[in-house]
Amino acid sequence: MANNILVAQSGGSTCAINASLSGVIQEAMRQEKIGAVYGALNGIQGIMDRRIIRLDSQMHSEGDFQLLESTPAMALGSCRYRLPEYSVAPDVYKLIAGVMQDLEIGYFFYIGGNDSMDTAHKLGVFFAEEGIDIKVMGIPKTIDNDLPCTDHTPGFGSAAKYIATSILEIIRDTQVYNLPSVTIVEIMGRNAGWLTAASVLPHVVGEKAPHLVYLPEVPFDPDQFIEDIKAAQLEHKAVLVAVSEGVKTAEGRYVAESVQDETVDAFGHKYLSGIGKYLERYVLEKLGCKVRSVELSVLQRCAAHIQSACDIEEARLLGAGAVQRALAGETGRMIALVRTSNDSYAVELGTFPLEEAANKERKVPAEWILPGNKDLSQEAYDYLLPLIAGERSCPVQAGMPVHFHFDKTPLEF
Repeated sequence: MANNILVAQSGGSTCAINASLSGVIQEAMRQEKIGAVYGALNGIQGIMDRRIIRLDSQMHSEGDFQLLESTPAMALGSCRYRLPEYSVAPDVYKLIAGVMQDLEIGYFFYIGGNDSMDTAHKLGVFFAEEGIDIKVMGIPKTIDNDLPCTDHTPGFGSAAKYIATSILEIIRDTQVYNLPSVTIVEIMGRNAGWLTAASVLPHVVGEKAPHLVYLPEVPFDPDQFIEDIKAAQLEHKAVLVAVSEGVKTAEGRYVAESVQDETVDAFGHKYLSGIGKYLERYVLEKLGCKVRSVELSVLQRCAAHIQSACDIEEARLLGAGAVQRALAGETGRMIALVRTSNDSYAVELGTFPLEEAANKERKVPAEWILPGNKDLSQEAYDYLLPLIAGERSCPVQAGMPVHFHFDKTPLEF
């Protein structure tokens, strides 16, 4: 029986995804049933191209794992490849299976978001139907926090911590001058407003800002936006706005589409950004006051210097748990976090069929979004606050963080 492990990463980066990879490698190295631990470079495409490296032989100490966990983005690289249906491209599936069989892979772990779970699901179904004994497990990640089945996703907690902290710092900057002003902070989130929701957390420490918060779950009206700002200016000289890049009109059109072309990625997702700059110009035109926009952009997903300790611990736990469940015989499932208590925050691991997570989105509950675009409900705060808890120290050299690097020379096989 094949007993080697293959793990890959896919989709957008987070600063917790390498902690899940660390959990997979550590748990695999503890298990006598497991032989070699391999990693595919650049996700499923790396498997197809036979760009595989050995991982366990490169991890020599506890310090290596700690360094890997404090390194942002994907240590193995990523891809945006949509695995076609088997009926359309059977040779692709046979190619992937052939590579895994050459390496005597018995367990495959794919760390990613909605689209990655779709890839893992398709492979799991193919292996089962063909009688190929390779267990497939999905390990969730995405700063968007929009994967169903799991209470939250690794990467989100650290991104939320970065957003809340950045908003606090921007608040201080906006209050320097005694002048009327509007500052618009553009936050990631295509269809789900979880990241923008995190912008309200400074309210917990007594801040009034952000004064206005716009999530994709609520239709966005540019004219009402101006009226909201006018009302906020009656109370606050420096108005701070948090807005998701994915806000849509009542007709379902992304507001940012007016400043974008029609380019889409491999999964048909339109590239979004620019809502902040668009609204900056709109406010200047309508109100004529001092206005600036700030786009947090990729910093939301790669700011490892401010990782949430809770986020990293849970990411590692999920990686290790996926290995344990696969060794117990589970396949075609996604490991997930199940919240068991909010009063004294606690989670446990569960698994769900990959098809329940693939290509599906979980949005911020409508009842959490209060009328008037000013705040969220207490339920939202109770949900969010535990996820940003705890600090981690980053290894530093010459005043800068140190990052982990694998030797990415592909194996010959």
